[in-house]
Amino acid sequence: MPQKSQTYSYPISRAMSPPSDLSETSSYGGSRSSGGSYSVSSGRSYAPSQHSDYDSYSSHHHGGVDVVDMLSQRMNDAFDPITMDRALVSQAQTSGQLNAKQRELQELQALAQRRLKTARVNFAEGIEATRETRRDIEYIAKKTSSMKSKAEKKHPEAYAKASRSRH
Repeated sequence: MPQKSQTYSYPISRAMSPPSDLSETSSYGGSRSSGGSYSVSSGRSYAPSQHSDYDSYSSHHHGGVDVVDMLSQRMNDAFDPITMDRALVSQAQTSGQLNAKQRELQELQALAQRRLKTARVNFAEGIEATRETRRDIEYIAKKTSSMKSKAEKKHPEAYAKASRSRH
């Protein structure tokens, strides 16, 4: 089945001039849109050869193109620094806004903690006032009951008459 895409030689670190013997190269065929399904054909055997990869590399070294320089140049040609600058400005602004919101939240949290502390103090004072009022009411109820029993003993007829008229 014929392949629809181009065939690429895969360089290790330098692009060499075309090899003299095509049977010693690996080629990869496929397209970027194919979802990563590349076909590999290799005429190279993995048995020991007469010369090593280093010998092959060094023999083509002088006629090669520096891949790093080539990629750097292509990146510089394709790279738009204005877009990057805008993204950095946007990121800095967003970071500043987040920091401001963080400080605002910390201030609000500190305010809420101070208010909670004040509310707890007020609540404790209210509880103490309630206990004091309850003690006062119990004291008054005992005093009233005591006075009532003394009045009943001291003036039984008047107390009975007053009790009947109340009911």
